[in-house]
Amino acid sequence: MLKRIGKKCVEFAHHFGWGRVFGIVLLVALVGLRAWDPAALQLARLKTFDLYQVAKPRVTTSRPVMIVDIDEASLNTLGQWPWPRTVVAKLVEKIARGGAAAIGMDIVFAEPDRTSPRLLAETLPHLSEAARAELKAVPDHDMIFADIIKRTRLVLGQSAYNPRKGDTRAALAPKASFATLGADPNPFLIKYPGLLSNIPILEDAASGRGMFTVLPDPDGLVRRVPVVMMAGGSMIPSLNADMLRVATGQTTYVIKTGKAGVQSVVLAGIEIPTDSNAQLWIYYSHHDPKRFVSAADVINAKTPPNVFKGKLVLIGTSATGLFDVKSTPIEPVMPGVELHAQALENILSRTSLKRPGYTIGAELCLTLAVGFAFIVLAPILGALPVAALGTAIAALVAWLAWYLFTAQGILLDVAYPLTGGLAVFVTMVFVNYFREEAQRRQIRGAFSQYISPDLVAQLAKDPDRLVLGGETRELSILFSDVRGFTSISESYKENPQELTALLNRLLTPLSHAVLEHHGTIDKYMGDAVMAFWNAPLDNADHAANACAAALKMMKNLDAVNAERKDEAKESGTPYVPLRIGIGINTGDCVVGNMGSDMRFDYSVLGDSVNLASRLEGQSEAFGVPIILGSHTAELVRERFAVLELDALRVKGKKEPEVVFALLGTHEQTGRTNFKSLENHMGTMLLAYRGRKWTAATKELTALRKIDTRTLGVDLSALLDLYEGRIRNFKKQPPPKNWDGVFTLQTK
Repeated sequence: MLKRIGKKCVEFAHHFGWGRVFGIVLLVALVGLRAWDPAALQLARLKTFDLYQVAKPRVTTSRPVMIVDIDEASLNTLGQWPWPRTVVAKLVEKIARGGAAAIGMDIVFAEPDRTSPRLLAETLPHLSEAARAELKAVPDHDMIFADIIKRTRLVLGQSAYNPRKGDTRAALAPKASFATLGADPNPFLIKYPGLLSNIPILEDAASGRGMFTVLPDPDGLVRRVPVVMMAGGSMIPSLNADMLRVATGQTTYVIKTGKAGVQSVVLAGIEIPTDSNAQLWIYYSHHDPKRFVSAADVINAKTPPNVFKGKLVLIGTSATGLFDVKSTPIEPVMPGVELHAQALENILSRTSLKRPGYTIGAELCLTLAVGFAFIVLAPILGALPVAALGTAIAALVAWLAWYLFTAQGILLDVAYPLTGGLAVFVTMVFVNYFREEAQRRQIRGAFSQYISPDLVAQLAKDPDRLVLGGETRELSILFSDVRGFTSISESYKENPQELTALLNRLLTPLSHAVLEHHGTIDKYMGDAVMAFWNAPLDNADHAANACAAALKMMKNLDAVNAERKDEAKESGTPYVPLRIGIGINTGDCVVGNMGSDMRFDYSVLGDSVNLASRLEGQSEAFGVPIILGSHTAELVRERFAVLELDALRVKGKKEPEVVFALLGTHEQTGRTNFKSLENHMGTMLLAYRGRKWTAATKELTALRKIDTRTLGVDLSALLDLYEGRIRNFKKQPPPKNWDGVFTLQTK
């Protein structure tokens, strides 16, 4: 029976299409995953909402909320925190006299003022009884502050905390009442075990009190602030909400709930939309210094007139040492008090973001619609048309989400429906074309035995390139070779495996230098490396990249030699440094698939390639590690330190080639010794080519006096070379038609 059912299912899948079957299974799984809504999925959704705000942050058109900032300047002027309550009382009094609609304290005064005269009288030693009595007679600072609070519309801040065993601190009831429209909101509200309140004398004097505690999301960003929450078993309003209540003279909050949780909080005729946990989604604007007034300026009467008139005023801190900073979707660091200011602005301007309950259903419907569109159309239209259709659908859905955000402040997650649709599409493409891909893998496996994997990938994408021939383009070619590698090899004749390890140890950093500077490695020839630039991909800066790679190769070689020297010292074995010579030339070459119709490789051919190889071979004769052809030097002389060496006529060529040494980056050209070297070398070459042997010898003497160690090169071999030539020319002068070019007798 089960076998028959299985057979029927397989027949149905063949008829209906395996791609569609797998697509439907995946789509059902995606819907189930969204219903489960794990933490990772929630975080991804929040990041999507962040993008909306990053793309279009809220624009501040008015400032109904001001912040009196206990900033660094205030601490420098008025002393370290906490200040005496008399100073805070003076600050509150000045704000109130400025016409503030309500004042909120983003601070908790949980302990009595330790600077009160009464406490000083009890704690300071060595006081006379008269002095102690006089101090006790001075009014208590907390009483002075409480008296100011009674005469202002001030809301004290409270904070959540975890009470310790034996803590008898009792949370005072809020000064407002709560009414409910709908189900009991308590199960949905954010709950904290305890409430850190202000001292009773201040709490009793205040017009209101509310919590300023915010709960960041798992990634540390604050996107929502509670309007109402539970602490110590009591329902508590937020600081910003109670400021609005006090400013408008209200006494009651109305909490609207539904089956999914809290929907909104109504206060003073304003319906504040919230999530199911009574949290307000803040639509952030960028940090605005114009919201802030320094507390020191307020106390010292330096604030503009009417700056507080009719405003809601928060007192908080941005001082670094007081650690009240938060991260938001658009600001990595924002003073915590500004979060409450922005929440109040959102409420008053009705610009807060909304995440209605129906958005979840809309997102699930979008996921199903996009997924089914791919399931139905992919086998009919094919991959490319469906991909184009999917792009159009994605653009339409993204536009819808953007419209809802910009026009109505609604947060709709489009990332999940689009990602789910893409997953369905990719799955169907994979299943429907599994056999074709398996065949392609077999072809790749067969060809990889003969040609490079990179070229195999290109041929798989474009089989028409599986032909002989190439194209002509300007390339920069580099050859490098190890000096004295034959003698090094002989020292490993008893252990060829170590020689192989040494070669790999050398060629790896040299190859990395080429690849880091966008080069293509053509081949390895024993200890030699051949590379080129400007193929197969265009590289307009190919000559400079080749030179930079050569300098990096020398630097990497130095690092290898340093490691080998330390290893030799530890093991007590002889140390023989590795040295390489490099030749670089730039010119037109043929690049493409070279070889026979049975086997070929992607390579380069041309006279410029041969010249690069010859230049590498001459690096030892000139005693410099890197030699450039004339065209390469012409292209890079503004960015690198190059020095003319000679004019050569290589064997088999009639035209001479002026060659240069690459000494370093352009920074080297600013050194005094380089300029002196360049001047004397140029003068010497002019004298040498003009048969002025005495003048040339004089310049060689001057060149020997130049310290080239700071340039990282020893030119003694080059100077010896010219001295030897001049001696020979003095004995046997060159012919009258001599053009100053040295002709190489070997390749």
